[in-house]
Amino acid sequence: MSKSVLRGLRAAALTGTLVLGSSLGSQPAGAAENPIKLGVLEDQSGDFAAATIGKVHAIQLAAEEINKAGGIMGRPLELVPYDTQSDNTRYQEFMRRVLQRDKVDVVFAGFSSASREAYRPIVDQFNGFAFYNNQYEGGVCDGHMIVTGAVPEQQFSTLIPYMMEKYGKNVYTLAADYNFGQISAEWVRKIVKENGGKMAGEEFIPLGVSQFSQSIQNIQKAKPDFVVTLLVGTAQASYYEQAASANVNLPMASSVNVGQGYEHKRFKPPSLKDMYVTTNYIEEIDSPKSKEFYAKFKAKFPSEPYVNQEAENSYLAVYLYKQMVERAKSTKREEIRKVIALGDVCMDAPEGKVCIDPKSQHMSHTIYLAKVGADHSISFPKIWEDIKPYWLGEAGCDLTKKDPMAQYTPSNPPPKP
Repeated sequence: MSKSVLRGLRAAALTGTLVLGSSLGSQPAGAAENPIKLGVLEDQSGDFAAATIGKVHAIQLAAEEINKAGGIMGRPLELVPYDTQSDNTRYQEFMRRVLQRDKVDVVFAGFSSASREAYRPIVDQFNGFAFYNNQYEGGVCDGHMIVTGAVPEQQFSTLIPYMMEKYGKNVYTLAADYNFGQISAEWVRKIVKENGGKMAGEEFIPLGVSQFSQSIQNIQKAKPDFVVTLLVGTAQASYYEQAASANVNLPMASSVNVGQGYEHKRFKPPSLKDMYVTTNYIEEIDSPKSKEFYAKFKAKFPSEPYVNQEAENSYLAVYLYKQMVERAKSTKREEIRKVIALGDVCMDAPEGKVCIDPKSQHMSHTIYLAKVGADHSISFPKIWEDIKPYWLGEAGCDLTKKDPMAQYTPSNPPPKP
């Protein structure tokens, strides 16, 4: 892509201008005039941009590949991107715009859970169809949503018992103070208790906070065996260097760091020494599929600082959508959901095989336990293959039978049939 097209894309996205697929990638030869429109509502600026710009690029890469190969049912895939600027009100504004004015067929939207919950009622209201391509706190049971990111039963149910066995059962949680951090911390408490441990402490930090001296003192006083860090955004990532400077020197566990914000690349060693992360993809995964994906990504976007799990989630989501539309022979949500209900919407992704669970419309994953060394190199002490997103289905969510369009938690599960 030329620098002029990139500048045009950024300018158009910032102003909310419609950008046609022909500017983003090749269209099928002799393509029909009626493209399939994919809205892209992602944070290309603001506090979350470091973790999310790769999502936009991954969608562009997949769309270009698909269009070069003939499109979807012979129709070109046209991207309609808007820069939501890490601002929940813009998610609401642009979601209404892409559904009502731009008439997109599907929307890929959102990084933070607060953003998702800001736009999700609008998707429900207008009978839209959206993909949320982020790991998150879990619990959304909504037939208008597909979730390709990992969830707590895939990340915490693997990570927390591993850490407790290796380091001890006294746990401290430091989490972002919004629905992601609060519900994720609830999962941590639950799993710690089930495994015979105890919480040494728990703090919730408002988004945008970048000073952690008091939190560091609290952690040092509590003397936990390890710290669960569920910090989000550029400002909160300041914790790691501050903790290293204060010689906290405790192992850390996270479901979000490294895999999203590539802190091990952004901060000087040994700030993230002994951090353990459960992730479904990071660029250091050394499999043939991963290396092929990474090479394609860097060939198209050579200045991309890191290829994270959200980039992979977004890339494979485009291909899953293509598969579902072609099998349904329709872009209508109701017809696509009939395909999902068959339980065999799967693909061989860069991380490994993934499948959509028909009950929850969440995705199975290979989960990699990534350990950050003192020099910030990555090793993988353990890999769990094909972990299902089982909690919602076992708790009572079954979108093949009923669509409550709600979010549930361990303390507020779905009502039993």
